[in-house]
Amino acid sequence: MPDITVGLRAPYDAPGGGAALARFAARAEAAGLDRLCVGDHVTFKGGRGFDGLVNATALAMATHRIVVQTAVYLLPLRHPVMVARQVSTLAALAPGRLSFGVGVGGEDPAEARACGVDPATRGRRMDEALTVLRPLLSGAAVSMSGEFFHLDSVRVSPPPAYPVPVIVGGRSEAALRRAGRYGDGWLGLWVSPARYADAVGRISKYAASTGRAVERWQHAMHVWCAFGASAAAARARLAPYLEDFYQTPFSKFERYCPCGTPEEIAGALRAYMAAGCRSFNLIPLAGSLEETIAGADAVRTVLREEG
Repeated sequence: MPDITVGLRAPYDAPGGGAALARFAARAEAAGLDRLCVGDHVTFKGGRGFDGLVNATALAMATHRIVVQTAVYLLPLRHPVMVARQVSTLAALAPGRLSFGVGVGGEDPAEARACGVDPATRGRRMDEALTVLRPLLSGAAVSMSGEFFHLDSVRVSPPPAYPVPVIVGGRSEAALRRAGRYGDGWLGLWVSPARYADAVGRISKYAASTGRAVERWQHAMHVWCAFGASAAAARARLAPYLEDFYQTPFSKFERYCPCGTPEEIAGALRAYMAAGCRSFNLIPLAGSLEETIAGADAVRTVLREEG
């Protein structure tokens, strides 16, 4: 059975700008963590945002070993040819260290409209984009006449020296279908251990229905959490942050957000391990960025000892 892997979401708003981000990335790598993850928003809930591929590039250039993952990049808001070029360029700068996680978004329909995208078409745009993205990343000449994208023997070359895994995020049945048909893995968020196990099985069935045989799925769970001396203290830190970010009561997703010491957070993840999950991305809050790194490393140590 493969080792447990643990990734850490890098801050997009740390004081100190790029220099602070580079220091954070170097410290996370030195601690031995497996991945650094970045989100992606163009103009979220009134204008907030951070470009996932730009941040991923900054992290990749500040490190030497660690994998950098977009988790997730809002692919339907962009043209897939432009995205293929950006991904290929970053893959050349950091060979073998890029994992391209994609999703449709949806928490803020105004964000899609601001990008000239009808929110109701996000799913169909995603399917079309994924249909051409993988062959574009392979260096093939791609033609398509679809509902949204029209390509006439378009090629993006040279292709990455190491294939870039495409990881599909989302909880809907459509997201699971996309992961099975187009992805190398699935990134779960806000799902129970039972739902995680069910989703993995459904993804395999969708893959088989299209004749795909994926040798090694790269599934993972994305987990908001908070470190603190007690679960109550950590919860008091996380609840207002998430309510402000998502503008939704914390009670709606509290059961998916472990809080407390690293041992307590690792304990909450055991049920996902029992459901077959071997890879976790932590999005933690703590008293400092150094504490988030130390906490994530401690969670990784506990899970590996038990895994």
